[in-house]
Amino acid sequence: MVDFLKIAKEEAKMAMKKGEIPVGAVIVLDDKIIGRAHNLKETLNDSTAHAEILAIKEASKFIGDWRLNRAEMYVTLEPCPMCAGAIIQSRISKVYIGTFNKDMGACGSVIDVTDNKWLNSFVSTKWLYDKECSDIMLEFFCQRRNKYK
Repeated sequence: MVDFLKIAKEEAKMAMKKGEIPVGAVIVLDDKIIGRAHNLKETLNDSTAHAEILAIKEASKFIGDWRLNRAEMYVTLEPCPMCAGAIIQSRISKVYIGTFNKDMGACGSVIDVTDNKWLNSFVSTKWLYDKECSDIMLEFFCQRRNKYK
């Protein structure tokens, strides 16, 4: 069995090497990766260049359809409201989340966009509670704080 969260963590580490907030995302359909990405917001100077959005674009291009029915996303950090909206719009069926986003989490920790009857969205969310996902974020922000001291 492929460890898709491990691949998402590799993506997050690539983002960190570029000075990006270290988030990685992988989209899987029928146990095959159809999209993978990491944050490129700073690199592309694009506020929408989050890992989830870029992975959705790649997956849609790969299958030739914006509808990612039955696809599953593995993401190192809980998606923000923008990314949660893109997840429901793309019809992703399940999201596996490595760690909480205490500031902007939109899959149940701060707000819940992905499982919300008012938005007619019912994306299955699985919390993986992965310590390494948390550690990657902690390391990034510790390095960033030390850089500006």
